[in-house]
Amino acid sequence: MDSLQSLHPADKDLGGGFKVRRLLPAAKRRSVGPFVFFDHFGPATEQPGAEHDVRPHPHIGLSTVTYLFEGAMMHRDSLGSVQEILPGAINWMTAGRGIVHSERKPERLKADTYVNHGLQLWAALPQAHEEVEPSFEHTPASAIPELVEQGAQVRVLVGEAFGKRSPVKTRSQTLYLDIALPAGGRFELPALAAELAVYAVDADARVNGEAIEAHTMVVLPDGQGAVLSTDVAVRLMVIGGEPLDGPRYITWNFVSSRRERILEAGSDWAAQRMGHVPGETEFIPLPGKPFGVREPDVGTVPV
Repeated sequence: MDSLQSLHPADKDLGGGFKVRRLLPAAKRRSVGPFVFFDHFGPATEQPGAEHDVRPHPHIGLSTVTYLFEGAMMHRDSLGSVQEILPGAINWMTAGRGIVHSERKPERLKADTYVNHGLQLWAALPQAHEEVEPSFEHTPASAIPELVEQGAQVRVLVGEAFGKRSPVKTRSQTLYLDIALPAGGRFELPALAAELAVYAVDADARVNGEAIEAHTMVVLPDGQGAVLSTDVAVRLMVIGGEPLDGPRYITWNFVSSRRERILEAGSDWAAQRMGHVPGETEFIPLPGKPFGVREPDVGTVPV
């Protein structure tokens, strides 16, 4: 059997105990299926008066996929969407030709102490759809299919698996699963897509008998599934899909198959031509001067 590829996180502490772990893009692996970005944030305790708000910022050429284990966030975007993100829901924002959004502490929680913990992924759009009209789709937790499979609780967040199909719409074959494997559990993961990876959220586990530490991603050989097992209860995320239809440039918050499009987006944001989040005047300025295409900096967190 072909060997597994292990990816370890590049950690960034944003202050106040709010830690972000970046698994994709990595030097050894740029993408898994359509996913070109994988961030695991928290768990972090949010205190009254301490906020980790993300001010308005732009995206092109991708879909952001936000999924919470705990906590809450308020999403606002230049389309006028206003949506509180809650645990178990999938929030799929397609940037296409360009969108601007913010993620902030909900007003109702300003005086509360609570934990924020979750994942944000980016899925690169197929080249034919990179410049589609932007859109935002919220799928509540109650609409996400759940089942018990091989003794594990499985949520089919995106795509199709084990006879269940998520209602989340995608533009290429995409798979995203949340698997709660109990202590002593063993789970045979089929080859559900050409490219697959498994991420251990909160405990150590084993993939094909090989030990993986918590916060580690294991990329499976192309076209293969794996046997997942554990001594302790663990939450495992599975991502994947069909391979990208060509390489992507990733600079700051922009993803594109064309280098010149990245530069154009940078100029548009610097001139504030990409739209505005209604009711918000703050924004994150374009980093770097001049703004040029560069390899992704996996040691920092684009916002």
